Amino acid sequence: MDRGIDRAEQDAGREPAEPGRVPLAVVVVDRDGLVSHWSRGARRLFGVPREEAIGRTALDLLPVSGALPEQQDSLGHAADDGPGPGLASSLDSGLSYPAAGRARLTAAGDARVDVLWWAYPLVGPGPERLLVLVAGTDGLGADDGRCRRIAPGFALHTDFPGAQELARRLPEILPSMSVGESARIVAQVLELGYPILEFSQNERVPVTPDWGVARRAERRARRERAALALAAGEPLPPELRDEGEDLEYAAVRERLEFLNEVSGRIGTSLDLSRTIVEVSRAVVPRFTDVAGTYLREQVVAGEGFEDGVPDTTTMWHRVALEHTDEPGRWDDVVPVGEAMPFPEHTPFFQCMTSGEPVLVPRISEEMGHAIAAQFDKRDIRPLITGRSMLVVPLKARNVVLGFMILLRHPERPVFNDMDRVTGAELAARAGLVLDNARMYTFQENVAETLQDSMLPHIPPRMAGCDIATRYLPGTLLGRVGGDWFDAVKLHGGRTALVVGDVMGHGLNSAAMMGQLRTAVQTMAALDLPPAQLLRNLDDLAQRLGDSYLATCLYAVYDPIAGELHLANAGHIPPVLVRAADGRSELLDLPTGAPIGVGGVPFEAVRVRVEPGDRLVMCTDGLVEVRGEDIGVGLATLCESAAHPAASMDDACDTIIRALNTRGGRKDDVALLMARLAGIAPDDVAEWRLALDPAEVGRARAAVREQLHDWGLAQLAAPAELMAGELVTNAVRHSRARPVALRLVRGDTLLCEVDDDDHELPTLLHAGPLDEAGRGLRVVSTLSREWGTSRTEAGKTVWFELTLPRR
Repeated sequence: MDRGIDRAEQDAGREPAEPGRVPLAVVVVDRDGLVSHWSRGARRLFGVPREEAIGRTALDLLPVSGALPEQQDSLGHAADDGPGPGLASSLDSGLSYPAAGRARLTAAGDARVDVLWWAYPLVGPGPERLLVLVAGTDGLGADDGRCRRIAPGFALHTDFPGAQELARRLPEILPSMSVGESARIVAQVLELGYPILEFSQNERVPVTPDWGVARRAERRARRERAALALAAGEPLPPELRDEGEDLEYAAVRERLEFLNEVSGRIGTSLDLSRTIVEVSRAVVPRFTDVAGTYLREQVVAGEGFEDGVPDTTTMWHRVALEHTDEPGRWDDVVPVGEAMPFPEHTPFFQCMTSGEPVLVPRISEEMGHAIAAQFDKRDIRPLITGRSMLVVPLKARNVVLGFMILLRHPERPVFNDMDRVTGAELAARAGLVLDNARMYTFQENVAETLQDSMLPHIPPRMAGCDIATRYLPGTLLGRVGGDWFDAVKLHGGRTALVVGDVMGHGLNSAAMMGQLRTAVQTMAALDLPPAQLLRNLDDLAQRLGDSYLATCLYAVYDPIAGELHLANAGHIPPVLVRAADGRSELLDLPTGAPIGVGGVPFEAVRVRVEPGDRLVMCTDGLVEVRGEDIGVGLATLCESAAHPAASMDDACDTIIRALNTRGGRKDDVALLMARLAGIAPDDVAEWRLALDPAEVGRARAAVREQLHDWGLAQLAAPAELMAGELVTNAVRHSRARPVALRLVRGDTLLCEVDDDDHELPTLLHAGPLDEAGRGLRVVSTLSREWGTSRTEAGKTVWFELTLPRR
């Protein structure tokens, strides 16, 4: 603490006293009044060692035996025997604001110590505490008549001389606290005002922690001698043994505290990018001045890789770079994101192949040139030459995932063997954290890929309806589930809509879901009625095993007839929103038993719909919340589904927002919404044809005429040709019933031919002399898409043509 002089002394021409230092004790008191920190200054001032002070009541260690006879302090508060917040009351009850004063304490051996004190309330994580700074008055010249008054106070201006000095030196006397804790305390002290002494009305001197220049210089010299001897492995002389023991103890304690602090700062999440940044920032600037982190290419990509020792072809990505140099100095030379291999002659290659730390006390110009040779057109030598370097491997399960390059400024002590051990331990902990994040990222990528491959890519527009879907995983750790949705194109312009939910979570449920979804697609293509399809699906589930149950809702929309044909297997009912009045309702369907129960019949119902109506189908994960009746969720679903929306996607988002923000959702969510646009009667043309070959010409003429009426003359020639081929085959193979020909104008031109023959035609290779097989070859070549399907009465053969752009 600098000693000040009275302004009057300068005016009188007196020589000012030479500046000196006084001991400054630092004590931290917890909310229970117990000492949690006792500095060396406190030990010297009061004669109580730290081991005896920690945990004792502060009032026992700092007993107020009297007050100094001065008047009020610089804050206007009275001394300890007055009505102001004295030291005793501050220690007993705590403060909500900073305070200062003078006191007379009883020290060891009933000695009286006159002190000046400053108290700061500390806030932040953990229990409330009080920081107390105490300075002895000996040596201040208070009794020589030169100073009219010495009073403690606070400088509240951050530009007051000494602020930076206090910020720099206060952490030096808080060695048992972490760097973050010391920095937080210093920041609060500077915000509340740092301690000063007023020697007169005009002189305000900042208080700084120091123990005397000569004594500190002497002790520093002894410590440096002891440190050099320990580093060289030499025995310590008797006068340095205490210093050596202190140094070894302090060094070990400091490194343990550092490792514990780093362990607490890294691995706060399983996000690989965030973990990389945490690892890099944890070591700068306390352990090193520059930290560059490199990881294998596969680790960055979240992919697996073969075990084995890396080689010169292994690509390493620079994923993070932290430093204390001026901003931007490293960015252009060694940018984050760059990938490169490392040649054999570098210490980096030695580290990643041996899996052991590599220590370079000083990077020579020769080594700096060798390292810089791999950087094309960039001179890295000024950044690394003359610095101490430690390269530590990041490995887990004996596999090197990457490495860290640690550099210290030339003026900082070089890395030593203890640093090598510390760096190895640090890298081991960081490697495990990074490997956990890597494995999580890898598994997450696998899960997302699997889920994406299982969820269908449904076009937003199908025959007579618009479709929008949403899928939400249940949890971040379980992105794969058993919920699914699908839309299957059927003949006659119809569309099958399905939503299902395999009970359970994880890969097994997803695998079961994939099998059931594939089965539904196959049976839908066979045009099985909804109830029969669920019956067959239940039989399949029984053959696959009895470990899983599933619910399923299956609906077939016929846009020409304006009808929904639905069957339910233990699923929640769908919501139908009527376009006429905006009213929404839960469709009353026979519930049925879940798929896999076996032996339970399924029923189907038909529901009339109008153009513009919307069908909403979802899994119970959207409406069901633990501890809440499912009826609440279904009511919210109906209400949100009826809300007007500008598009189908907006309508889905409205439902998700209404139901997914209630909290407590753990299950997957599958949502499918279909706007039932319908197909107008004017866009459908049908003919009945007798079983007479002459009807083929009539069919061609009818198709040609109808397409001209629809303004599709461009399609008349290919449509007439292909329709004639299909009618020819139907007339040839039909048994008794007339052949039906139908054209449907929608998003495409659909042509269908029905007959009563149950044998499906196949595409054959027709030779030059073959009389059959050319018809379907023509259809396959000219059409956009074609297909066949069985019906109750026989079969349907159809093709589609793309409509010309208008």
